[in-house]
Amino acid sequence: MILREMLIEDLDQVMEIEEDLFHVPWTREGYFTFLTKENTMFLAVEEKGRILAYCGLLMVLDEGDVTNVAVRRDRQKEGIGNFLMESMIRLAEEQGVTVIHLEVRQSNDTAIRLYERLGFVRDGIRRNYYEKPVEDAILMTRRSGI
Repeated sequence: MILREMLIEDLDQVMEIEEDLFHVPWTREGYFTFLTKENTMFLAVEEKGRILAYCGLLMVLDEGDVTNVAVRRDRQKEGIGNFLMESMIRLAEEQGVTVIHLEVRQSNDTAIRLYERLGFVRDGIRRNYYEKPVEDAILMTRRSGI
């Protein structure tokens, strides 16, 4: 298993995962736009040419916003998400990011537990943020040194 920067060539596999896991998936064009920006970090975990997971971070000054985190359905619960998020946090800190924000579906207990283990704390709710089904988002923040 290797961690690397997500490439435009990865989008076929990323879109398969995206469409399998999310009711309202990002578009290929959306990924393409973000992959070409300088203030973003998109990482992928690959094994034998197969993308297992990916995540993205939009960085502004010393803050980052997690755009997405996904682990291929058949490889969940193996620690890949934890490895991916720990790596993203470390790389972001190396670039001067000291605060990272994210939103997560209120019903996504597995992800919430992961984020809490990584030092994220709940700090708000965004009502009716998600569609299909409509659901609140839990807002979480991690500050360096926690």
